[in-house]
Amino acid sequence: MNYLITGGSGFIGSHLAEHLLKNGHSVINIDNFDDFYDYRIKIKNTLESVGENPTFSFQERELDIQKLILETSSKNYQLYYQDLTDKNGLEKIFRKHKIDLVIHLAALAGVRPSIERPLDYEEVNVKGTMNLWELCREFKIDKFVCASSSSVYGNNESIPFAETDSVDRPISPYAATKKCCEILGHVYHHLYKIDMLHLRFFTVYGPRQRPDLAIHKFTKIITENGEIPFYGDGSTSRDYTFIDDVIDGILKSIHYLETHDNVYEIVNLGESEVISLDEMLSTLENHLGGISNKKNLPLQPGDVQKTHADITKARTLLGYNPTTPFQIGTKKFVEWFLRK
Repeated sequence: MNYLITGGSGFIGSHLAEHLLKNGHSVINIDNFDDFYDYRIKIKNTLESVGENPTFSFQERELDIQKLILETSSKNYQLYYQDLTDKNGLEKIFRKHKIDLVIHLAALAGVRPSIERPLDYEEVNVKGTMNLWELCREFKIDKFVCASSSSVYGNNESIPFAETDSVDRPISPYAATKKCCEILGHVYHHLYKIDMLHLRFFTVYGPRQRPDLAIHKFTKIITENGEIPFYGDGSTSRDYTFIDDVIDGILKSIHYLETHDNVYEIVNLGESEVISLDEMLSTLENHLGGISNKKNLPLQPGDVQKTHADITKARTLLGYNPTTPFQIGTKKFVEWFLRK
């Protein structure tokens, strides 16, 4: 099968590409190597996902990415340095390849940055997604997996969060863009019969995790004896989901779409295990054998108090079954971090 992945050089996308390639499929990766974090991390992700490790100079962005494209191009893998807001550029890719299914993971990420740049988030996350749907409509591609987020639940009072809960009160522009895409996705399903699964990810972590996310950031600071920005009193909590479990959920979603018609579903992908900020930090300290220095700060606008996934629907519909407890997942992350 020929799968198009947007954001295929990112954290989740590179793991997904690696699994699909190992299973004999072809991958078309669209990534714009956004400078939200060091683009060289995405270069390394890409090389690992295709099983290669050539030396890169990392001196000039355009040159290095073009070299990466040449180094990784093969019969089963094609990388495109492409922005989702450029529909004409996307159309050239869709015209060149026979695409069986789209897995849309790319987005401007982060709750706090979205408050500073709301129009950018609307442009990339909403318009960029609509560009993909328009091209799916034009090129008769009727299977689509779309990354959503637990952020859409906001400060939901019902615990755990279920897909049937109201999500009409997001508390960040990022969350609002993800909710908007869920709604617009139904329009494209209804009008153009595009079968679609929207996956609400719950705080994914593990090897290759983005450096701006708490587990990665805290681990780096502890190893450098720095000062950890600690927001709130430590009672905020998250449903941390290990990358292997998320990839398993995506693969099961792909299989479900390929074996079913007339599909429009929203599904939580979490671990259904809630960990407080205090517990997360102490777990990392135990793995690293160190004590952190905390700088206590007030909670940030847009941050939710708690996330907790009800994964009943994912278990029933997809056969999703996360198997990585937080203690095991963080140990694997720390081991990866220390050897990278």
